[in-house]
Amino acid sequence: MCIFDSPPTGMRAQDVLMRLLVLGGSWFVGRAVVADAVGRGHDVTVFNRGVSHAMVPDGVRHVIGDREVLADLQTLARRGPWDVVIDVAGSVPAIVQRGAKVLADVAERCVFVSTISAYRDWPHVPVDETSPLWVGDPDADPGTRRWDPDAYGPLKVGCEIACTAAFEERRLLTLRPHVVLGPYEYVGRLPWWLSRMRRGGQVLVPAPDRGVQPIDVRDLARFLGRCVERGAVGVFNVAPPPSAASFGGMVLACVAAVAQDAERPAELIWADEDWLVGQGVTQWTELPLWRNAAAPWAMNTDRARAAGLRCRPLPETVAGTWAWLRAGGRAVTHERFTEHGMAPGREAMLIRRWLAAHPQQAEGPVPPAF
Repeated sequence: MCIFDSPPTGMRAQDVLMRLLVLGGSWFVGRAVVADAVGRGHDVTVFNRGVSHAMVPDGVRHVIGDREVLADLQTLARRGPWDVVIDVAGSVPAIVQRGAKVLADVAERCVFVSTISAYRDWPHVPVDETSPLWVGDPDADPGTRRWDPDAYGPLKVGCEIACTAAFEERRLLTLRPHVVLGPYEYVGRLPWWLSRMRRGGQVLVPAPDRGVQPIDVRDLARFLGRCVERGAVGVFNVAPPPSAASFGGMVLACVAAVAQDAERPAELIWADEDWLVGQGVTQWTELPLWRNAAAPWAMNTDRARAAGLRCRPLPETVAGTWAWLRAGGRAVTHERFTEHGMAPGREAMLIRRWLAAHPQQAEGPVPPAF
């Protein structure tokens, strides 16, 4: 059953630019999208189960319901119409398809937030919006809601297909962001590096010169809002340029961000990527955001930048995330958080092995600054 709170107060009709419906809206990307939309003066409705206990901003209509329950979707639809429905949380094609069909009659346009994982050949070759996708099935339902990194990309493609069938290309905007970082991140990638640098001591770090291009959640939300207001449709990759930052620069930004709170100074031990692979280090998770592939950070974003995407420097994302954590910020609980990071004992063992083989390198070369 859907439950509705009272409508927004203190908002004048002439201040409302558009009526927006956000599916999700309380975890991470959705939270930033809602905050950005409110800041723009839009009339925002958020639809979710209300189980994360995240605060909904003042002036937002909160509709509590389950997108997997058809009756809840039908009750939601009667609250329409909306100018745009924004789906930041869809990952099961059959569920996305059901919701899109119900809402297509009460929403003029749709925004679906997809992922770089939709590309079949990522991270092995550079990708742009025309690169091949995984085969997706809009009727697919894996029968579980547990995180599965191997299924994630194909399932997101199935969701894209479902949205296209319901809204058609002329009414659909699809965003494919790269890794998203910033305050409220629940995956735990950047929070792990920040916590690790706060603990200090010898820190195992790979690939100082490898370029990285994570997108700040606030920049993603701002770009989405800009596209909504301009009536943009089509597909956009969303990330900074591949050359905008380096892995080493990100790590140094973490060191700088936690400097006042560090238990002891961090001594960065820069290890060779191939050596780390040979030691069995799990890429992307044990050392978060590191992947020894040909093109993990080679997403072409020319189309989005031409459409107005602007990205803050990565050190600002790092500093903002630490400020949020330092103030007691906590993300919603999610199973993916525990899969990121390396156990202290294993890290110490690997550092001993590396330094034994490279006794001259107590601390490796400092990567170029931003």
